[in-house]
Amino acid sequence: MNLSLNPPEADRQPRIVAVGFHRLKDLLHELAPQYAGRARVEVLDRGFDAAVAEIQALRRQRRIDVLVAAGSNGAYLRQRLDLPVVLVKVGGFDVMRALGRARRIGSRIALVTYGAVPAEVRQFDDLFQLGLELRSYATEPEAHDCVRELRAQGVQVVVAPGLVADLAEAAGMEGVFLYSQDAVREALDDAVEVARAARIEAARHERLNAVLGELRDGVVAVDLQERIQTLNPAMERLLGRPASELVGLKLGEVAPALGLADTLRSGRPELEAIDQHGALTLVTSRIPLVEQGVQAGAVLICQDPASIQRVERHLRAQHRRPHSGARYRLAEIVGESEPIRRAKALAAQFARSDATVLVVGESGTGKELLAQGLHRESRRARLPFVAVNCAAFSESLLESELFGYEEGAFTGARKGGKPGLFEAAHTGTIFLDEIGEMPLPLQTRLLRVLQEREVLRVGAVEPTPVDVRVIAATHRDLPERVAAGEFRRDLYYRLNILRVELPSLRERREDLPALAAHLLRKVASRLRIPLEPAQRLVQALLQAAAGYAWPGNVRELENLIERLASVAQDESAETRLRELVPEVFEATAPEGAAPAPEHETELLRIERVLRECGGDRQAACRRLGIGRTTLWRKLAQARNTKAQP
Repeated sequence: MNLSLNPPEADRQPRIVAVGFHRLKDLLHELAPQYAGRARVEVLDRGFDAAVAEIQALRRQRRIDVLVAAGSNGAYLRQRLDLPVVLVKVGGFDVMRALGRARRIGSRIALVTYGAVPAEVRQFDDLFQLGLELRSYATEPEAHDCVRELRAQGVQVVVAPGLVADLAEAAGMEGVFLYSQDAVREALDDAVEVARAARIEAARHERLNAVLGELRDGVVAVDLQERIQTLNPAMERLLGRPASELVGLKLGEVAPALGLADTLRSGRPELEAIDQHGALTLVTSRIPLVEQGVQAGAVLICQDPASIQRVERHLRAQHRRPHSGARYRLAEIVGESEPIRRAKALAAQFARSDATVLVVGESGTGKELLAQGLHRESRRARLPFVAVNCAAFSESLLESELFGYEEGAFTGARKGGKPGLFEAAHTGTIFLDEIGEMPLPLQTRLLRVLQEREVLRVGAVEPTPVDVRVIAATHRDLPERVAAGEFRRDLYYRLNILRVELPSLRERREDLPALAAHLLRKVASRLRIPLEPAQRLVQALLQAAAGYAWPGNVRELENLIERLASVAQDESAETRLRELVPEVFEATAPEGAAPAPEHETELLRIERVLRECGGDRQAACRRLGIGRTTLWRKLAQARNTKAQP
């Protein structure tokens, strides 16, 4: 918004046009230079229609602040121009001075004034027995008639404004100019003050209009008769007509539902009412205008309820719970192997950016842990961290959870609607786990959020802007799903800007002891059990699992440790290790035999889970945490390996 009001150099001083012909013109030319430091005074030697035309031409070039004129010419300009006109006024001293001059010229004297002859002049003539002929005129034709009548009566000297004085001399009489230099100077002084006040008011009005013009709310002000005085562009759009057509009309006649007649009558404000204007529902506020303790009009403010709802959503987003929702730091990810150190270093580097991050890794490798750590290292660390598992909801439920919904959007929708998780994560980070499981229709909506940075609630027509950093994670092979038509290619490219690959536990076996010790301390604290018996069992587990592939990765390791810790008090537990963790022994080579290749170990686990699921591949995929395509590929690889001689 630009509120700069610096005018060009030529416009900084008030511009006064002094209209005078005949003898007034000479006085104006004489005095005009004296105002050079205060105003620009231009003398216009025109009268009546010619003066009006010339002034209108000058206004098209540059602003005119005020006019100075006298007599009938001044009255004529006032009637035909919407500019302030300061009239040169005749004072008592001016009359006495002019009559004194007239006495020295002749004995038959007439005093002619524009408009009615002042009562004090008549009293003065009666008191001193001057024998003056007193006349007045209102128009130029009346001035001509007046001069002819005075000449016929034998008047020798005519004291009058410039027009009549010149007509008298043209008719063979003496003309004495009624206006003095002091009277003209006083008029010019008044004009400068009027121009200065007008400039101050214009600047104030311009600033007000600049502010109103930037408002999205419609604003209109009316006078005591409910006539529209000013309105902003938003109100013009609401009423469907430009200000040039609306100013001067009664608001109640233009838009009956928005009228201010009751407010003008009661003088009481009415805030946040609901009014229907055509097809629009508006939140309206009516406020009386009071100037110097006196009611001068009223103001109507119209707001779009959708705008209010957007503001409310933003406020809710900014004043949520004080903590971010992220508990872990990157430094808390256990392990010093090269693959895990590389992943943590990348995450720390990416934390300095706001770009979208895609975290790739098998199930159980700690993708959310990495996402939380990345958030805690970013500039959004103290702001919300919101996580959602895209595989945990049905399509319709996931849509309403992510994007929110409006009241009445569907059967059972909460009254007042509900903000989605994107709105809840505003200014912070949203973690979309299992992004590869997101249904295609929702992938389209997610792509729009990433591109436009705004969400559209279910059932809404107005989008809500959001400032959210997105971290997505998947154990799926997304390029493979793109090739199969199960994942949008453009969404994949939008997500795969910054990429972190988390290693499987098989790729970081040297981290197993430290991980197991960390997880055991965590489990023992949660179960409130001593460490020592469980430590022996965990050590035995690690020895037995020397060739185990850990398809469930760190999550599986934690689950097995918790299982062992739960029975560690049983003295026979160590001898029953094969019974307690059969999956490790089933997938591990017999004692004394060479460990099986890792792909064979993984295949043994897949085959066991398939048997337990009765051959139901979909159920097996859910337990294994892999997709059907991945399961098919692994089984095919295993068959090809067995078929080789």
